[in-house]
Amino acid sequence: MPRAIELIGDVGNRLGEGPLWHPQRGLLFWFDILDARLHWCAADGGSIGSHPLDVMASAAGLIDANTLLLAAEDGFYRYDIRDRATSLLVSLEADTPGNRSNDGRCDPWGRFWIGTMDRQAVRDCGALYVLGADLRHQRLKENLTIPNSIAFSPDRCRAYLSDSAEQTIFVLDLDPETGALLGERVFATTKGEDAVPDGSVVDSEGYLWNAQWDGWRIVRYRPDGEIDRIVELPVQRPTCPAFGGPDLCTLFVTSSREGLTDAELQNQLAAGGVFAFKTEVSGLPETPFRFTIAQASSSYR
Repeated sequence: MPRAIELIGDVGNRLGEGPLWHPQRGLLFWFDILDARLHWCAADGGSIGSHPLDVMASAAGLIDANTLLLAAEDGFYRYDIRDRATSLLVSLEADTPGNRSNDGRCDPWGRFWIGTMDRQAVRDCGALYVLGADLRHQRLKENLTIPNSIAFSPDRCRAYLSDSAEQTIFVLDLDPETGALLGERVFATTKGEDAVPDGSVVDSEGYLWNAQWDGWRIVRYRPDGEIDRIVELPVQRPTCPAFGGPDLCTLFVTSSREGLTDAELQNQLAAGGVFAFKTEVSGLPETPFRFTIAQASSSYR
C-alpha cells in the first residue's frame, strides 16, 4: 500500500495538469493550463520554480535533456528548458479557435497523442490526434468532449482514453508492431458516482492508475478493468498522476481548485497543489518524442 501522501508543491494551480518526470534533469514538470504557466520541482519538492508561457499548454513529451514538446491551445511547440523559449512546430485545429489541448502522452513508438476540447466543454467538440515523427498529425477519434487518460500498456497492445463527460475509460486495442488502432471497448466507468475519470498512467505491471475529479481519490485498475485499490487524497479534484523519482516508484498527482467554492476550499487548503506518495510497484519510463533525422536537424540547435 502507498506510504504517507505528501504535499510537495503548494502552488494553488487553478487547473494543474500534465505532470511529466524528466529523468535527465531529475525534475517533475507540470502545467497550470488556465494560467498558462509551466511549473517544475525535484522529487522531494525542492528546486521548485515556474514561469509564464506564451501559450496555454496542457501536456508535454520528452525530446532530450534540454527540450520538451509542448501541446498547447493552437498546436505543438518546441520548448527549450535552458532559455525558457517556445517556438511553434505545427498548428492544430486552426479552424477551431474555441478549442484547446488537454491530456496527452508519447506512445511506445515515439508518437505524441493529444486530446482536444472546447474551452467551455461544449459536447462533442473535441478529438484525439497523434503527431508523428514527420510532424504530421492524424485524427484518430472525433466527437469527444473532455478527452483524458491517455496511457499505454507495457505490451504495446493497448491505449487508454477516457471521455470525462461520459465518466468512462476506454481501451483502444493496438497492433503491437505498428501502433495501428484495431478496436475499442469500455474498460471501466464511474457512472452513478460523483467521481469522474481524469488523467491516468500505467505502471510496470500493466495496471492503470486513474485520478478521479470530484472523487478525492486515485484508483488503481487491474488490466481486466476491476478495481485493485483506492488511494484517498486530501483534495477533491485530482487531475493526473505520473510516476517519477530515481526508481520511478513515486506517484505524483496534480490537482485543481477551479470551480470550488470558498466553503469547499476551506476544507482543502492545498487544492491545486502537487502531491506525491511512494508505491511498491514502479512506473514505466516515458518514451521520448522521435523526430525523423531530417526534421530534427532542420528544427533544432
